[in-house]
Amino acid sequence: MDFHLLSHNLLAPAFLAFTVGLLARLLRSDLAFPEQLSQALGIYLLFAIGIKGGATLSGVSWGAIAWPALATLGLGSAIPLLAYPIARRWLRLSRIDAAALAAHYGSTSAVTFLAAAAYITHLGDTYEGVMPGLLALMEVPGIAVALWLARRAAGDGDEDRPALLPALAKVMTGKSIVLLIGGMGVGWIADPAALAKIDAFFVHPFVGILCLFLLDLGTVAAERLRGLDARWWRVALFAIAMPLINGGIGILVGTWTGLSVGGTTLFAVLAASASYIAAPAAVRSTLPHADLGLCLAAAIGITFPFNLSLGIPLYYAMAQALVGR
Repeated sequence: MDFHLLSHNLLAPAFLAFTVGLLARLLRSDLAFPEQLSQALGIYLLFAIGIKGGATLSGVSWGAIAWPALATLGLGSAIPLLAYPIARRWLRLSRIDAAALAAHYGSTSAVTFLAAAAYITHLGDTYEGVMPGLLALMEVPGIAVALWLARRAAGDGDEDRPALLPALAKVMTGKSIVLLIGGMGVGWIADPAALAKIDAFFVHPFVGILCLFLLDLGTVAAERLRGLDARWWRVALFAIAMPLINGGIGILVGTWTGLSVGGTTLFAVLAASASYIAAPAAVRSTLPHADLGLCLAAAIGITFPFNLSLGIPLYYAMAQALVGR
């Protein structure tokens, strides 16, 4: 990997903001964001990336969208089938806990995607407008397969025998998917001249808002890391190995579907990241006895900062090597 790409990412304001939040909470600072502010920042970021993606979709053929969409569904379904047996054998988790963890890694992290998109843009590269749509699409199959695994593991009448359709309906109507798809619809349908008038709000301040959001997530990650028990080293290895394996597979699949360097990088990020919004909500409501603290410690405490610091430039370098220019 090019050291310039790595140093560029480690010195980026977004990553440094996350580091400040992480260190502040580890040092027991009282730094904390009001819940309403955190929600507002997340809404802005998701809607903004949706609008940007939708604006670039005009003139794109359905054929150019079909293959990446099918690849997303296939990869999203395959990842929990990989994560589940590893969690069972390496972390020695129960079937229900392993399925819950597989749901987190089968789904994806919108914030990691946003950070990667900002990184690619800052390097002067571009990506396909369909990518925000793939982000929304990736939320569903991984959670569905993981809950199916949990359903197979549970006995009849078991409290942890999830009802799949209500759980998936909750994911589909969650704010992440609604904001992404809604934003893409706005960007796709709206008049380009009218869209240009809102650039001052949805385009130029984007990275600054992202920095604030990551500052807040740094404090959340620190809290999750504190909750790890004596298995922390096994959890850490799992939470680093999974994004490397899944990201590598994502690079190969993204290249196969004909995506650009930037698009392939984002496809790898979709595969490599772990959910800490949609998946926890689905797991909490359908698997009440699952160890949600362990899942969040791995997803946001370890995998998220790993991808934010090292993963994104690594996937970009791999995409450059395979796709080329």
